[in-house]
Formats: sequence, C-alpha cells, structure tokens
Amino acid sequence: MNHATTSRSAMKTAAGESDPPQRTIVLAVTGASGSMLAVEMLRALEADARVGLIHLVVSPSALRVLAEETGAGGRHALIEQLLGARSTRISLLAHEDIGASIASGSYPVDAMVVLPCSMGTLAAICHGMANNLIERAADVCLKERRRLVLCVRETPLSLIHLHNMLAATQAGATVFPVVPSFYNHPQSIEEVARNYVHRVLQHIGLPQPGAFTWGAETQNTDRPTDKEQEQN
Repeated sequence: MNHATTSRSAMKTAAGESDPPQRTIVLAVTGASGSMLAVEMLRALEADARVGLIHLVVSPSALRVLAEETGAGGRHALIEQLLGARSTRISLLAHEDIGASIASGSYPVDAMVVLPCSMGTLAAICHGMANNLIERAADVCLKERRRLVLCVRETPLSLIHLHNMLAATQAGATVFPVVPSFYNHPQSIEEVARNYVHRVLQHIGLPQPGAFTWGAETQNTDRPTDKEQEQN
C-alpha cells in the first residue's frame, strides 16, 4: 500500500466512514400468476450480501397460486419449500399482522417490491385502503417517500386498471409490469424470469452480477485488444 492509499484510509477512518449498511427489503407476494418470479426474487435477495434482512409477506390468494404454480403447500416451512433451505435473513410476516414492524413509518425500510402485484392489491394501494399488512406497508412507503415497486400482472388492462396505475405512479410508486424481454436471447423460462428480476433489482439499487446489460457486448467488442494497443 502506497502513502496516498494509506492517507486516504486514515482520512476515511477519521471521518467515521465505513461500509454502507445492509439493506432492509420488503417482498410482498399477492394472488396473481407469476409465482416463479417471486421465488427468483427471493433467491436473489437472500444471496445478496448487501441485503441484511428480507421481510416476506404472502397473501392468502398468493399461497393458493404458489401451490398451483410451484407445488408449495401452505405457510408451514414456506421459506424452506421455496428455497430448499432455511434462511436467517428472511422474516416471514403474517398477512393479517398490521402491527408488524413494517407497518410503521418509524421502522427503516430501503425498498418494497410487490411481485406479482394483483389488480386488487394495486387498487387497494393507490386508494390507501391499508386493510392488511401488504397494503399498510405499501402505504407507509408512499407516505415516507420510500421506493415502492408494483410488478403488476394482468392482461388485457381495463380502464380501471389504467387509472389505478396512473394514481399509484402519481403517488410515488413505480409501476413495473411483468413484461419479459427477449433481446438477451433467453434459452429457458428461468432465464426470462431471472432477467426480469435483475431489472427490478437494478431499479431499487441492487444491480446483480451477470445481469444482461444492453450494449455491453458491443462495448467489449469495440475495445482494442492489448496487441492492437501495442501496434498503435
């Protein structure tokens, strides 16, 4: 380590600088098709060293969809069913528990993602219903100006759905429709799901290693090789 590096390290220590604190993320799963996206999101968050705590809230309707689409049965050992192992960083909260920590604005949360977000949940959030923990936690994110991402899943969209998405956006949420991308040439449905999840995570400030970035291959191709640099 040279003198300049040592000096910078000393300045950071003197200024009290340290590594950024680990993030607290809320992942809500509601009763719309797309359970594998929620599972993929949960896996990515659990594996991310920047995330210290994940609050998972699953609605009763989501439990039914999870059973139909993933085979997971009920709330008992749900995390183990979805991930194949226990996790010390995932806290499963009851959908009915409006007294949970994330229902209060005094509890710090870095971002909340509703994936998938049903049209019923969207309607409740944009109109401030707050009748259950998912709706209340989302309401808290809006009033505290925190990141709230609503991964809506429905087709076709009625005028009511469109009005509700506009209202949610005007209130401060990000409407992030479950729309797959194909420019990365996915070879499986898992790749499609993973790319979508990577885009959501990048939006909340958690870019993932290996995520597809448009133009990255072109940039690498255009960059001169060491041999070309030597010839120049």
